[in-house]
Formats: sequence, structure tokens, C-alpha cells
Amino acid sequence: MSIFSRYLLRLERKRWLFRAFRKRRELAAVAARTGSIKPDDILLFSTLRNERVRLPYFLQYYRDLGVNHFLIVDNDSQDGSREYLAAQKDVSLWSSRHSYKRARFGVDWLNWLQMRYAHDHWALVVDPDEFFIYPFCDTRPLRALTDWLDASSIKSFSAMLLDMYPKGPIGAQPYREGMDPFEIAQWFDSGNYGIKRNGQYGNLWIQGGPRSRIFFADAPKRAPALNKIPLVKWQRQYTYVSSTHMLLPRGLNLVYDEWGGEKASGCLLHAKFLDTFAAKAEEEMTRAQHYANSHEYRAYKAALNDSPDMWCKWSDKYINWRQLEILGLMSKGNWA
Repeated sequence: MSIFSRYLLRLERKRWLFRAFRKRRELAAVAARTGSIKPDDILLFSTLRNERVRLPYFLQYYRDLGVNHFLIVDNDSQDGSREYLAAQKDVSLWSSRHSYKRARFGVDWLNWLQMRYAHDHWALVVDPDEFFIYPFCDTRPLRALTDWLDASSIKSFSAMLLDMYPKGPIGAQPYREGMDPFEIAQWFDSGNYGIKRNGQYGNLWIQGGPRSRIFFADAPKRAPALNKIPLVKWQRQYTYVSSTHMLLPRGLNLVYDEWGGEKASGCLLHAKFLDTFAAKAEEEMTRAQHYANSHEYRAYKAALNDSPDMWCKWSDKYINWRQLEILGLMSKGNWA
């Protein structure tokens, strides 16, 4: 990369940091418990709207994994999400009635909170329907992973978004509060993925899976990106550029081995496709607050009219992280 290109990326990073600083005014503190954050705490950041039914399992999952404190932005929920989160002793909560779209789909809000509270902490950024798994997650807490990353001088950790789905129509099995969503959404695509490198930012760009073959079969290049870098040893000069797909400085995106080996990586099990999905797609179509005039939700809405079954004869039933490593969807690298 040329000196001029690096200079432009530095300018872009400063731009996003300044934008996040300005967007802080759109956040109103609801439950300010950040004073309880200890220097070595692992933090989780998330933005949500109307996710009340998911929250009990989501919070407990990450508490059990080893997250110490949650910093969450509620974007004007009407279903009790804000009230539920405000009552949780390990949650600091902000609310905003401002445009999710104009906050770059929540990225500006979370960049500000990370700038303010995550400096020198391991920070995990996920949505309420994303569940982080990593090598040995069944026997080792998240702290074991972050300690190994620290010892290895690794600052960022990637996780491919793996869409999980039920067998049969999406709405056939009701999801109830507190349930493990993967009791219903047990299946995933083990193949059907394309990978290319983004020359500007250096990150990998992954597309494919069930959303590509069902909702974007006619336009696979418009399918959602599945590459994520959700876990970072945060510094206040860092910034996410687009969701958790890529960051600046650019070096944080180099989470793969260019010489033919494998770096350790994880997956985000994506529990979007439950019986709540149709109502969510309808709501987001109406709000039009998502990327490219909500083209993703337009595709969902069109396909949902036919009550699609995402399962196919090539679908695999999820067992554990070792299965995903064998399939090449994640790797333990040299972490023994």
C-alpha cells in the first residue's frame, strides 16, 4: 500500500472518530453503571430495538462465557427491552430515538462508547441474535482466549457469521423467552461460501450460505457479508468502519495467514431465523433504517410470502465447535 493510501486511511479513521464524538449527543443514559467496570473486565457492546424475548438467554449466554459488563444502546424499543435491561445490574444502558441509519446503523454510537469506556479492554461487539463461539469454548472461558491473545500479541479475533435455521418453515416452531434458540435453529450450510480480499482495508469478504441461496439467489453479490471481527483489544484510536466487518487501523483486519497457514478464529452462530423473523422483517421494511434502503429486508419479505424452508439435503446439524473446525469454518490455529 502506498504512502498516500495510508494517509487517506488515517484521515478516514479520524473522520469516523470525530463523527462518533459528535453522535454522543444522541445518546441518553438510562442506567449508568460504568463506574463498576474493573481494569481487566471483558466488555460487550450491542445496539438493539425490540428484542425483549431474546434478552434473557442472550445475557445469560454471555455471562456464562465470561463477559463482565454489557454496554447497550436501545434504539427506541416499544416492547419492554429498555425496562428489562435497565434492571440488570451488569448492564449500562443508553437510549436513542435518533435515526439508526444516520448513525451508520449504530456504528457511530458504539464507536463512541468504546472510545469512552473500552480503552485497554477486550471488547466484544455482537447483535442480540449473534452467539460467539471459539476454540475450546466448551471447556475454557472467554478469559482463557483473551489471555492467550494477549500473550501472543494478537489484538483482534475474527468470527464468521454462520446462519442457523430450523428444518421446516421458519415460523413453525415458536420461540419462547429464555429458550436456547439453537434448540430450534439447529442447521447450517457447511459449504456454499465465497471469499475474496478487500484491497483497501485488507479484510476478507465472505458471502454465501442459506441467505445467499434463498433470499439472494438472483443477485448473490448483494447477499449480506458474513465476515466479522467482533473481539478486539480496544484502544481509543480504533474505529469500526462498517458494522464489525472491518476496522481502522487497517492492521486489525489481518486476521488470516497470508502464507497458507491458519490463524485462530471463531464463529458467530446467527439465530435470526426463528418465528419472530417475519414480524421483524415487516417492522424493518416499514422503518427503512437499514443499509441500501433496507434491500436485505425487502428480499426477506418477498421470500417469506412463500413460507420458505431453508433446510436442504446438504444442510448439516450443528454439534459443536470441533465440527466447524473440521469443516474449515473456524480454526484453533496454534492455540493448543
